[in-house]
Amino acid sequence: MSPEQTEQPNTVEPKPRDKRAFNAYRHGLTGHVLVIAPSDEQPYKDHCLSIHQYWAPVGGMEVDLVQQIADDRWRLKRACAMESAVVVRGLNQPDDAQSGNEQVDVALAMGRVWGEQKKDLNLLSLYESRIQRRIEKNIALIRQLQQDRRAILDQIVEEAAILGETYDFPPEALPPNFVYSAPQIQRLAAHRRRLEAVRKPTRRAA
Repeated sequence: MSPEQTEQPNTVEPKPRDKRAFNAYRHGLTGHVLVIAPSDEQPYKDHCLSIHQYWAPVGGMEVDLVQQIADDRWRLKRACAMESAVVVRGLNQPDDAQSGNEQVDVALAMGRVWGEQKKDLNLLSLYESRIQRRIEKNIALIRQLQQDRRAILDQIVEEAAILGETYDFPPEALPPNFVYSAPQIQRLAAHRRRLEAVRKPTRRAA
């Protein structure tokens, strides 16, 4: 048999991935370029917006931390979806263990999937645990930053309420990285003076 007549093994050439399957999306808050499926782009934007609205970060450090929380929460959701996909794929494979009872068969199939996919599922579980710990760490940090920021603001507003509406704080009197403007300080100080004026008659009556 000549080399030309020798049968060649049947090989299937992998199809190139559709270039439209993913988008290069530049995040509006961080400026980072993310490669993301078009179907996920709007859900991801909505997800990030809801996280930022909840935490209402002020200043670059807080915004950055909140974005890390949003991204990790997104990764956690994706990991859960991947775990479900592994299980569903395994459940759809042929199974010799058949009892005739649907619930029992599902339980048997779940056991088989766990045995066959244990390594992948354990890796996913480890991945989820690490993400969850990072989320908890960043939440604790953003809470502390916001608590410190509000305490500093409260002190400055108290001083502004005593010093009067026309007083302009010199830069040296403000702490580093103070993110509030003079009009914001004076507006809050006026609110505090108004509250104090309303409370005084009540205290006298008591």
